[in-house]
Amino acid sequence: MVFKKLLGALGVGGPSVDTVLHHPHVRPGENLVGEVRITGGKQDVNVEHVALGFVTRTETEHGGRDGHAGVEFHRAVVAGNFALREGENKTIPFELPVPWETPITSVYGQHLHGMTLGVRTELAIAKVANKGDLDPVIVEPLPAQEKVLEAFSQLGFHFKSADLEQGHLHGVRQELPFFQEIEFFPPPQFSGRINEVELTFVAGPHGLDVVLEADKRGGFFAPSQDAFGRFHVTHEEALTTDWAGQIHGWLEQAAERRGGMGHHMGGYDQRQGYGHQPHGYHEEHHRRGSGMGGMVAGAALGAGAGFLGGMVAGEIMEGVFEGDEEEF
Repeated sequence: MVFKKLLGALGVGGPSVDTVLHHPHVRPGENLVGEVRITGGKQDVNVEHVALGFVTRTETEHGGRDGHAGVEFHRAVVAGNFALREGENKTIPFELPVPWETPITSVYGQHLHGMTLGVRTELAIAKVANKGDLDPVIVEPLPAQEKVLEAFSQLGFHFKSADLEQGHLHGVRQELPFFQEIEFFPPPQFSGRINEVELTFVAGPHGLDVVLEADKRGGFFAPSQDAFGRFHVTHEEALTTDWAGQIHGWLEQAAERRGGMGHHMGGYDQRQGYGHQPHGYHEEHHRRGSGMGGMVAGAALGAGAGFLGGMVAGEIMEGVFEGDEEEF
């Protein structure tokens, strides 16, 4: 994308910058490859640096009001100090690492409604950092994440929306200052017992945390309650885990468990979990519902066979996520 800046201090036209992404589709842990093309303006200038940054939008809450804020969550300088002649063309190739915790924005070609993410170019001249517009980047799930999403599809979940929440998950090793929540309507058999289920991935080079939150319906005299679960696997284990069975089993126990804070959901290894968190299961994250964190249980997962091939999964997931395109 091209942007031009007027160098106000000099009163002359400045250079133009065009950032070209060779392939805008990436996965967490990969490199975003492209080049920055700079064309000199009406006079010679000294470029102090060229930087690229991943930028996204997170949910915020101030004074009881919900809002949004732009966040740059990864940044790299791709060129240092150099002279740019009048009208000169200069090309700077780059490979920008995509953080493992980068949120997913597309599943099987379908945009996740609520997600906005891109790369922004910064050109610093005369101690002024000139920032361009966002070049959209499409982040697709890792194979391990795809297996979990396939299970949600197989179980009959329907995609609702996705957003990014500021804060850190309790008990999970997390580097970014936010995390993604992918929200689903539950399958019909849980209607009346579960309002929605939120899915969060926290990926790393060696494994994946899968965090689930079920918003349980309250009765006439009981507030809604949240149930939490965490599954930790290596990337290899995730490909052979029976995710449909694990998620269904956890959801059944979450739906059947009544009242009783401090209850343990049987069948899930507490050693892998968080323990009871009276103010919710993650830090610095506002709660939208009336319920406060129930018991969080983890699970030591065993291996199981995957249930769908890529083509069949793609067809199903297209049906789940279709119709949620959002303009950048």
